[in-house]
Amino acid sequence: MLFSSMTFIFMFLPIVGAAYLSARKDLQNYILLIASILFYAWGEPRYLAIMLLTILVNYIGANYISRSHNSRHRKILLFFTILADLSFLFYFKYFNFVIENFNTIFSVNIKAIKVIMPIGISFYTFQALSYIIDVYRNEVKAQKDIYKLALYICLFPQLIAGPIVKYHDVDEQIENRDVTFDKVSYGIKRFIIGLSKKMLIANTLGAVADKIFEQPVVQFDAFTAWIGAIAYSLQLFYDFSGYSDMAIGLGLIFGFKFLENFNYPYISRSITEFWRRWHISLSSWFKEYLYIPLGGNRVSKKRNYFNLFVVFLATGIWHGAAWNFVFWGLWHGFFIIFEKITGWYKKEGKFIKLIQHMYCILIFVIGWVMFRADNMQYALQYIQNMFGFVSEHKIIFKMSYYIDNIEIIAFVAAFLCATPIFDRILQISYQHKVCRALVNIWLGVLFVVSTAFIAASTYNPFIYFRF
Repeated sequence: MLFSSMTFIFMFLPIVGAAYLSARKDLQNYILLIASILFYAWGEPRYLAIMLLTILVNYIGANYISRSHNSRHRKILLFFTILADLSFLFYFKYFNFVIENFNTIFSVNIKAIKVIMPIGISFYTFQALSYIIDVYRNEVKAQKDIYKLALYICLFPQLIAGPIVKYHDVDEQIENRDVTFDKVSYGIKRFIIGLSKKMLIANTLGAVADKIFEQPVVQFDAFTAWIGAIAYSLQLFYDFSGYSDMAIGLGLIFGFKFLENFNYPYISRSITEFWRRWHISLSSWFKEYLYIPLGGNRVSKKRNYFNLFVVFLATGIWHGAAWNFVFWGLWHGFFIIFEKITGWYKKEGKFIKLIQHMYCILIFVIGWVMFRADNMQYALQYIQNMFGFVSEHKIIFKMSYYIDNIEIIAFVAAFLCATPIFDRILQISYQHKVCRALVNIWLGVLFVVSTAFIAASTYNPFIYFRF
């Protein structure tokens, strides 16, 4: 089930919300758990068992770890629980990728198995890993109530595409939380903002990117290639940040406070800063559970660079079973290490800041081309075209085929809303009663227009559903 669907907005959410808010406090977790299982089973009933098995494995593993006082036994239990979690993820997400590459390297013909990746498996697996590691570190107590653990792992607002919620950030909220009018009110507004990001900006610019990326590189010029790359960069940001806004808003409606997942990443002046602002829940997860255990920056410089390499290799692999994702992760890792070595991004000055910002934009836009391309060969050809290294073109469509007036408006809105300017204006306006009323009316209009777009569209999944 999609957040951006009539079924969710006008049937599922009102029913679940009404049942939750009218229920006794001791029953609210059960209502949310049942709703979350129904939400997942609506689109993926055959893979529900995998998620439930993940919950069971981590429930048993954590409770055995908490009971054991033998350090070696605890490590063995942790190892096998993590192995089980990663085995599910490996089989459904990476098995065929490994087989295909094995066949290529050794010139054999092992037949791949038809495997369809369960939606959300990358996200709920990382949440399960967060829980078992937190228990092992004695940062939290093992959850004795399996239903509460199940609620943490499969809570529907962030089940499919995050943000990745670490167990120690919400364990107390699972036990006790309050639902207030202010939380519900702000949650609804945040949901509407996320919905409008998805329907009005991401989907509109996605249509531009799709038209360009679906063609052979020789059929469009360098300018069109840049339009496609920028359109996809904006589509991805508004699609994913829109989902995160909706997830955070839904969490507030049910009393949960999830951490922010985006903080205007496109205003960054370095790739280091970019990763502090982009997909914050993933980067903080890798920092806490991979980078720091490897030694972080408390080691020699060479070892620190190796640790960063491993983290960004893992980041690329996490995003998908294809070489373009691996190279995308290494691309970012290379520039993180470059910035660490040179430290040039720390220099100040108006002109320097502009150069730094342009450098950062160039790096992440090229990276998004790798991310969007169907394969690395097409990505390299596309990047060559962006910089004028494709000499012969067979142009078929004029620019008017790719962009119309609506899409130009979407571009303008996307550029403005990618900076804090618009948000600051809203915050200032919201302090005055008249302006607050106008903002609320504006949000109502956004909701109506967004639902009209939903009604006019067919299927519009979020990009990160496939990760």
